[in-house]
Amino acid sequence: MTTFIQKLQSAWAKSRSLVCVGLDPEKKRLPERLFNRPDAIFAFNKAIIDATHDIVCAYKPQFAHYAAIAAEDQLAATIDYIHDRYPHVPVILDAKRGDVGSTAEFYAVEAFERYRADAVTVNPYLGGDSIAPFTKYADKGVILLCRTSNPGGADLQEQMIDGEPLYLRVAKLAANQWNGNNNISLVVGATVPQVIADVRRVVGDMPLLVPGVGAQGGDMRATVAVGRDSLGTGLIINASRSVIYASGGDDFAHAARGVVEQMIEDGAMP
Repeated sequence: MTTFIQKLQSAWAKSRSLVCVGLDPEKKRLPERLFNRPDAIFAFNKAIIDATHDIVCAYKPQFAHYAAIAAEDQLAATIDYIHDRYPHVPVILDAKRGDVGSTAEFYAVEAFERYRADAVTVNPYLGGDSIAPFTKYADKGVILLCRTSNPGGADLQEQMIDGEPLYLRVAKLAANQWNGNNNISLVVGATVPQVIADVRRVVGDMPLLVPGVGAQGGDMRATVAVGRDSLGTGLIINASRSVIYASGGDDFAHAARGVVEQMIEDGAMP
C-alpha cells in the first residue's frame, strides 16, 4: 500500500518541484473555444494537467468550483484522469470539511471512496473526534487548516492561548496527538514567513501545504528558506489563478507551464 506521504515524496523526487497546481476553474474565464462544450471544465483541466504533469508535485482541485455549477462529474473525471495517466502525481481534494464525527465519516467516504482523492483538506476546529474519520484511512492524507493565508485568518488563528497563538496549538495537537497514522499535513499560508518557520519548528518534517504565493503576494524564496524540512522538501506550494489563468487564449496550457517553470526557477524546488 502506497501512502499519500510516500506518493508525495516520490513526486518531489521525480519532478524536482515543490509546486502544486490548484485546479479551480471558473467557467466564465475559460478560453472561448472551450466555453460551449458540455465537458468544458474537464477539457480545460486536462490541457493544464498534460502541460504540467512532469513539473509539479501535486494537483489540488477546489470542490466548490465544481459543486456550485453541478460539475461534480467533471471533478471526478479530472481526478480519474490524473490517476490513470499520471499516477505518480497525488491529488488533494480541497474541500475543507469539518463536522461532528458521524457526519465526518460520510465526508471521508466522499473524499476517499467516491472521488478517490489521495488527500483532503479538513477544518480541525471541531477537535480530534472530527478528524479521526479521515485519519483512519491510513493510506490517505489529511491536511488540516492551521494558519490560512487570508487576511481574516488572524481573527481566530492568532488568538493567544496560554502564551501561544491558536494556530501553534493546532500544529502541536496535529503533530503530537492526532497523527497516529502519520498521515496529517498542515495548511500554512505563505504571507507571513515567520509563521511557517514557527510551525516547522513545532511539527518537524510534517508536510506543509502552502497557499499564498503568487496572487496573494507571498515571497517564494522566503517561504522555501524557512519551510523546507530536514530533507530539503516538505512543502506543497500551491498556485491556482496565477497558473491556470496565465493566458485567456488558446495558449493557456503552454502559459500555465511557463508560470510553473518560473516558480521552480524562483526557488520552488527541493
